[in-house]
Amino acid sequence: MPTKSPPSGFLWGTATSAYQIEGSPLADGAGPSIWHRFAHTPGRVLNDDTGDIACDHYRRWREDVDLMASLGVNAYRFSVAWARVLPEGTGRVNQPGLDFYGRLVDTLLEQGIEPMLTLYHWDLPEALDARGGWASNASPGWFADYAQILYRALRDRVRLWITLNEPWVITAGGYLYGDMAPGHSSPHETPIVAHNLLRAHAAGVASGRAEGIEHIGLAVNLEPQYPASPSTDDIAATARRDAFINRWFLDPVFFGRYPAEMETIFGTDWPDFTASDLEALRAPPDFIGVNYYSRSVVRADPTEQPVGARRVRQETRPHTAMDWEVYPQGLTDILLWIQGRYGNPPVYITENGAAFDDPPPIAGRLHDRERVAYLRSHLRAASRAVRRRVDLRGYFAWSLLDNFEWSYGYAKRFGLVRVDPVDRQRLIKDSGRFYRDAIRRYGAGPRHGDLPART
Repeated sequence: MPTKSPPSGFLWGTATSAYQIEGSPLADGAGPSIWHRFAHTPGRVLNDDTGDIACDHYRRWREDVDLMASLGVNAYRFSVAWARVLPEGTGRVNQPGLDFYGRLVDTLLEQGIEPMLTLYHWDLPEALDARGGWASNASPGWFADYAQILYRALRDRVRLWITLNEPWVITAGGYLYGDMAPGHSSPHETPIVAHNLLRAHAAGVASGRAEGIEHIGLAVNLEPQYPASPSTDDIAATARRDAFINRWFLDPVFFGRYPAEMETIFGTDWPDFTASDLEALRAPPDFIGVNYYSRSVVRADPTEQPVGARRVRQETRPHTAMDWEVYPQGLTDILLWIQGRYGNPPVYITENGAAFDDPPPIAGRLHDRERVAYLRSHLRAASRAVRRRVDLRGYFAWSLLDNFEWSYGYAKRFGLVRVDPVDRQRLIKDSGRFYRDAIRRYGAGPRHGDLPART
């Protein structure tokens, strides 16, 4: 059992997700997920990579907790693989799978690391996809039942819970554009799936409240939108893209309504939701998890459907290996936007980081200077928001480990820790050392001032 109390005050953490790091996806009675099937479908993932081994965290988890402790973090955000706990998605509990997460939580607490548990990070059980997946009106009930199992098993040890990670990506990547699991391309399905995900969040909150859970959040990917010009068309396109990416999954949970632009975006594919349908979505989270990576500069473009807008690449600005512009001011801006629009709720930066083409290690060191600079600039951006009274409670660097980066396979590396692609040996990068030093210096939270120099 845990020997240390969870930390109080500002949380400095790292973040991962189950399919991206665990490996052993079918071990000990687990069922397949939609990502297991998607990755094993030729041509879906770069180089036909799969998560069969990933970072081998399912077997090396104790080593990874020790790594976190050496980095000085006091929190860890991870997700549970639904099909590891419920192989068929509903019904019979797979006790070895549930026990895996119990051991992980206990060991985190023993090291003084607070667990932040994400219930769903994109890996729906394949058995539920066969029953309609998130397009099924039954899906919120499936999710609530699954959440209840986790709440009851871990409520005495886990304080911070997140229902869904990035419902926009689940919806747009999985059901509109088709480049993520389950790989559908259906403008008709898309708003139905989004609505069911919001219903699932509300059901997950209600289920948690019934079990006495007090801190339940929603993690959303947010991307501030700036018009490419002062033209009327570009300003309108920017508003549509802002609704599509930023407001689609927050306005309903806070206000019980969708952004007005959504019906324009989807046209005849937008369902005729009733007032009671919308009010049922109102389930304000106890905190918002903000996943921030970049911004968009927007130009109207009617060929880019369904939004009629496209991102304009800023050629003179630095970009990451994902071709995302490095724009730390966007983090300040989006935190201030949350403060103003939703009444300054508690916020955790639940993902922030960058993929770069890392150099090879030299004499046991990996000098990832670009990632160090990225982290430093974004921590400063967070500090600017704190000075303006944003209620920021924690920062989680994405990611602890180089991992399976979804459709990119192992080609993109976000980790503070290098994972050797052959033997999976771990090596803390300079960015991990920088983050450790930042935590030591600014343990109470980001503040204005110089951050530690690059090591």
